Amino acid sequence: MRRHGRTLVVGVLSCVAVVLLVAQRSTGPDGASRDVLREEDSQRSSRKRVLSADERDETLARAQVWRRPQVPVSEAYLGQDRLAPRELDCTFKLNPPSGTTPKFDCVTADGEEIRIKYGVGGELPGEAASTRLLTALGFGADSITLVERLRCFGCPKEPFTVNKLVATTGTGGLYEHVINEGSYEVFRWVALERRFPARAIEVTDGTEGWAFFELDKVDSAKGAAPRAHIDALRLLAVFLAHWDNKSENQRLVCLSEDWTEGTRCPKPFLLLQDVGSTFGPRRVDLEDWERAPIWKDRGVCTITMRDLPVKGATFGEAKVSEDGRQFLSGLLEELTDVQLVDLFAGARFDKRRGPFAASSSVEEWVRVFKARRAAIAEGPACPPL
Repeated sequence: MRRHGRTLVVGVLSCVAVVLLVAQRSTGPDGASRDVLREEDSQRSSRKRVLSADERDETLARAQVWRRPQVPVSEAYLGQDRLAPRELDCTFKLNPPSGTTPKFDCVTADGEEIRIKYGVGGELPGEAASTRLLTALGFGADSITLVERLRCFGCPKEPFTVNKLVATTGTGGLYEHVINEGSYEVFRWVALERRFPARAIEVTDGTEGWAFFELDKVDSAKGAAPRAHIDALRLLAVFLAHWDNKSENQRLVCLSEDWTEGTRCPKPFLLLQDVGSTFGPRRVDLEDWERAPIWKDRGVCTITMRDLPVKGATFGEAKVSEDGRQFLSGLLEELTDVQLVDLFAGARFDKRRGPFAASSSVEEWVRVFKARRAAIAEGPACPPL
């Protein structure tokens, strides 16, 4: 009877899947319309702080974007985490996810709640490589670990779709009664996401994250990041071709554990939250990434991503200072060939991601990385701003 009830609920939910998914896609490629579902995970939200719009802008004006890495760049390990499990078991947790990337939450045997991203395509390897590179260089990003085989007990075959449908139809209580934790679904090569360890900042008016054009508000005179760090972050985003940079794909956080109520965050920090749309307009496409320009005009050091999908989203056009160019160039030059091989092999860039997807060797990815690095390092100094 229990199995029959679960089948019935899943069947009913599946019947409306097409309608809801079509509605979801109607928001447009730039994702400008907010998803009707909000992340409601208590563990993830318990450390959040909600500010007014004015308080948020004041906090952003004092933010840093770079910290000296704990491990020197040239010594950082960029491959697949040596301690990462090849196989992992967890139990499905009904929880409405945000965004459009297939994902779900589950709980491990030791009680840790984790977020799992799954599916074919370039987004998972792109995010795995981008987050490792950002972290190694000293910029902020979440931690993404690829797991070869995940057994999810109580999972439906399409947990992301079911989560969305349950939340939209208000049938969570009904579905929880028919979850069968004695059965499981197997997912291959998933991404285990752990959030950057800091308190997230939200805004009372619903504003999410930060837009790249808002980097102009960061004021070094108030103790915030110097212009060199800001320009290095902009230039690194172009280097990666991080075109899906709508504001919710970046995050404003507070690094301070002792941030008490009624006071300003002592250490605000800006990080990149969702960097799966990278390494080419079609995500992890070698030819596309190689063709994507670093500079709009090298002579005056202007950069843009307007030729990429959604016209570069919030990026617009910016001028890079010579200090910023030199700062990022110096960081990238510290990376060795061995590290770059580890980066692309660990993120499985040489594996096919579907029946029609092309694959390229790790050596080719390293070659293009070094060519793009040279495009930043070489040439005359950027003119004074």
